[in-house]
Amino acid sequence: MKKKHIAILTGGGDCPGINAVIRAVVKKAILEHDMTVTGIEDGFEGLVLNKYKRLTYDDVSGILTLGGTILGTSNKANPYNYPVVKRGKTELKDLSKSVIQNIKKLNIDCLVCVGGDGTLGIANRFFKEGIPIIGVPKTIDNDIKGTDITFGFNSAVQIATEGIDRVHTTAQSHNRVMIVEVMGRRAGWIALYSGVAGGGDIILIPEIPYDINIVADKVRERNKGGKRFSIVVIAEGARPQGGDVTVQRIVKDSSEPVRLGGIGFVLGNELEKVTDHRFSW
Repeated sequence: MKKKHIAILTGGGDCPGINAVIRAVVKKAILEHDMTVTGIEDGFEGLVLNKYKRLTYDDVSGILTLGGTILGTSNKANPYNYPVVKRGKTELKDLSKSVIQNIKKLNIDCLVCVGGDGTLGIANRFFKEGIPIIGVPKTIDNDIKGTDITFGFNSAVQIATEGIDRVHTTAQSHNRVMIVEVMGRRAGWIALYSGVAGGGDIILIPEIPYDINIVADKVRERNKGGKRFSIVVIAEGARPQGGDVTVQRIVKDSSEPVRLGGIGFVLGNELEKVTDHRFSW
């Protein structure tokens, strides 16, 4: 029988657990199925520029606890919308056909794509074009359809919870309202889980647009009850009723050009106008 050949790539942002996944895939494929494994470097960019290397058992030994990804990654290398510099200007071109040809030249029987919403969206398009794909859901945002928990999410919640827990003493000592903005893009899972675990008094998530007056009323209510401080946990994708998300910047050559951030400052300024509290964020 022909020896099976699989390839694996990691795309999007890095998060805890990626190397553990690479290790598991490679060892399982080699030890139990006698497969050949190729590592594609820097996400889909490796398939565009033919950057790859053979992965052996020894290559993945000892990487279980390493952060990042030994294969490298990219959140800009979308083959269907790939940035190409021509005459000093950057143009976006569809190089998907070239990628499919490169995959076929490597004689890859299956491509394992480790990534989040953007990476797996690209992988799904290649699957529809006939490339055998296995998708591994990786993202701290926990926002991949059909997935209960993505790897990277639990670690993000743990770190955010520690941060929220540590601002309690400062908020209480200075009688302040502390606003903690957490990541998650347009999903509120990190804010919800860490807010509950860290003892947040008010939690604002993208799925439920907030009313600034209700938030202010909650702060006043706690103040009247003898609690002269409050912890507000807000997701970066949260927005006020009738308003829109707060955009930090636009990265034009990225598959996800909108970078959210700054809603904590916006909320703090709004609350200072309707309450007499001091805010920190």
